[in-house]
Amino acid sequence: MNEETNIQQVQLSQGNRATMIKIKDLRKSFGENQVLNGFNLELFEGENLVVMGKSGSGKSVMIKCLVGLMEPDSGCVEVMGKEIVKLNQVELDELRTEIGFLFQGSALYDSMTVRENLEFPLRRHKNRFKDIEDAEELILETLDSVGLAHTMDLMPAELSGGMKRRIALARTLILRPKIILYDEPTSGLDPITSKEIIELMREVQKKYKTSSLIITHDVDCARVVSERMVLLVDGVNYAQGTFNELSQSTDEKIRAFFKQ
Repeated sequence: MNEETNIQQVQLSQGNRATMIKIKDLRKSFGENQVLNGFNLELFEGENLVVMGKSGSGKSVMIKCLVGLMEPDSGCVEVMGKEIVKLNQVELDELRTEIGFLFQGSALYDSMTVRENLEFPLRRHKNRFKDIEDAEELILETLDSVGLAHTMDLMPAELSGGMKRRIALARTLILRPKIILYDEPTSGLDPITSKEIIELMREVQKKYKTSSLIITHDVDCARVVSERMVLLVDGVNYAQGTFNELSQSTDEKIRAFFKQ
């Protein structure tokens, strides 16, 4: 199946769902190293889309282009209908408030309590939440959604790795983003905690109706959370489909992603 036919079939299967992210013919090189070589991707409203690729395949570069931290050599990146490279800094900052980012290392502020970590983005974007009279109620509700309401006054050093990842997700959710970008959400976690985070990601998608782009090497994570998958090989989206479709492929490059 060629790429154009593949994309057309995906678009038909999505029905009338809005396109939240559209990346077309994205190219980026560093000297002689061509990292992205015509990468295409669409994320639809309310979808959990997994992107898998080997280390150095361009996943992080794609994300940086997506949020305006890196300018591509060519191609188009649109988020909710807005082309990233055409936005000024004020417009870009405003758009970023609609995008939540769960970092691989959680990136909590060590000198702040859990409560203060969640208050921080609210203070930065207080104009957006001027109708919310009780920030503490919002914080408690968001912490409760990740099962950690009782940790409000703890410091990050008092939390386990899995708890830190949950708090980081709560801090992402506090602004009620329309899109969440997950960067290796189960990396560094033990198998039991990984399963808890994976299940939490599913619950978050159902409760908040987020559109999620999930970068992961974790096959179990991809199997459980993905509605659709994109495999990044040699700078392009080499294949896309459901987990079952791709895991049953006879193509050796595709099969390599599912070998344990």
